Amino acid sequence: MAKVSAFTKNKTRVRKAKNQAAKRAALKAIIMNRELPIEERFKAQLKMNELPRDGSKIRIRNRCEVTGRPRGYYRKLQMSRIALRELGNFGKIPGLVKSSW
Repeated sequence: MAKVSAFTKNKTRVRKAKNQAAKRAALKAIIMNRELPIEERFKAQLKMNELPRDGSKIRIRNRCEVTGRPRGYYRKLQMSRIALRELGNFGKIPGLVKSSW
């Protein structure tokens, strides 16, 4: 199980990223628009830099919903490989069949 502090820190990052997504997208569109004057684009860049870093989507870490493990993460199921195998062996995941050869 991951540390509770790491888990909650990631949850706050997800929440902040959702709240600031529209504002960041608008500023990003201004910054990337080559037709606008450079001064306006630079002001948009300064506003973007004033926003909190944790509001950026790139800072979110994919973590297992069951254990909080950050590595070996399956996006489709939102859990780690270890939790997937454990729950699959107990028959808790529908459609998952243990392979043997």
